Formats: sequence, structure tokens, C-alpha cells
Amino acid sequence: MIDYVLAFSAGLLSFLSPCVLPLIPLYFSHLIGTSVSRIDSGKVKLQLLVKSLFFTAGFSIVFILLGVSVGAISSLLSDYLDYIRRIGGVLIILFGLHMTGVFKFKFLYREKRWLSQGTGNKGGNASSLMLGMAFAVGWTPCIGPILSSILLYAGSMETVKQGVLLLVLYSLGFAVPIVLAAIFVGNLTGYIKKLSKYIPVISLISGLIMILIGVLVFTDKLEVFSKYGSLFNL
Repeated sequence: MIDYVLAFSAGLLSFLSPCVLPLIPLYFSHLIGTSVSRIDSGKVKLQLLVKSLFFTAGFSIVFILLGVSVGAISSLLSDYLDYIRRIGGVLIILFGLHMTGVFKFKFLYREKRWLSQGTGNKGGNASSLMLGMAFAVGWTPCIGPILSSILLYAGSMETVKQGVLLLVLYSLGFAVPIVLAAIFVGNLTGYIKKLSKYIPVISLISGLIMILIGVLVFTDKLEVFSKYGSLFNL
């Protein structure tokens, strides 16, 4: 159970990354074809909400397919699952160190942005779905440390189903705040400005948590979290 809570939380942390959160108004402007500040009617807000659902479905499809691929590969290498787990633990630790700022992987700062200021999404919901898929591919390097950690952990699971479920919950954790932002779009800019101040602290805490998880994955002691999680099931 705790594995899935961690996956959902990882999705939330990806949303709060410095290359996603500040650009949410740009994504929404592109989805609806107008500036966020001009979204004042209930009809336009409803259109944005619907398109944001298709947008989140788009990137969720890509993330889940990545999970299926990793799970399928790991099932073929089931005899080496222990080695895969240990390698994954080391990589998660390295990604955690990257997020804390101890050192930086330059390739994790490269991304392909397939939308630009002033261009609107003139298509329908299908276009929003495709934009979400493009987002997943283009911004994957930036959210890479967290996403890669979930993929690595998914690859160490015993079954493909378990790994895919991790990516479903990761996608859900990423999608929920985006949909909520679409619902409360009128106050979006103010909320983002307030949250942006805490991004460095969030990155540091996220990195430390990832290092801890990496150590537990490497030593196969992740059930430690389960013992604490069981307190909520009393």
C-alpha cells in the first residue's frame, strides 16, 4: 500500500517542479486559445476543465506505456531482479542528490517544448490529448529524476501489473493538481506565485526523500515504510 502512496506523492512533486508549475498558465492558454487572465465566463472555464482532462489523459497514456515497457523488460529478466533492484536503488540515490543540488546532471535540464506563447489550441479535445502526450515526451528530461525513480522501482516489482499500477498512481498524482488548477483558474496566478517561492525547499526535501527511498530499495528494506503505514490501518 505504501508503494502506491509514494507513487502518487511523486506525481504531486513532479507537478511542483520548476519547469512545470510556473508554466501551467501557458499550458492552459494554449489549451483554450486565450490568456488565462481573460478566462472569465463559465462556458470558457468548463471548456478549459474538459480540455485539461484530455491533456492529463494524454501524458498519463505515455507514462503508463513507459511503465508497461519497463515492467515487460523486467519480467523477461526476472532471474536478475535482485541486480535490477540494486542498480535502481543506486540510480534513485543519484537522482536524489541531483534534486538536492549536491551535483547536477546537465542532460536533465534539456527539454523540447512543443508549444509557444501566443499559439492557441484551435483543435478539439483530441488536440488536447495529443498535446498532453507531447508534453510527456518533451518535458520528461526535466521531471526525469522523479519519473525515472518511479520507473526504476516499477522495474523491480515482481509483476508487470504492480509496476503499471505505480505509473497509474504517479500519473494520477500529476493530473489531480492540474485539474484543480483548471477549476480554480481565476486565482491561478496568485497561487503559483506563492508556491513558486517554496520550490527550492520542495526540491531539497524531495531529493532527501528520494535518497532515503534509494537506500531502502538497494537494501530491499522498503517494507520499513509499510510498518509505519500500517498505523493508519488500525
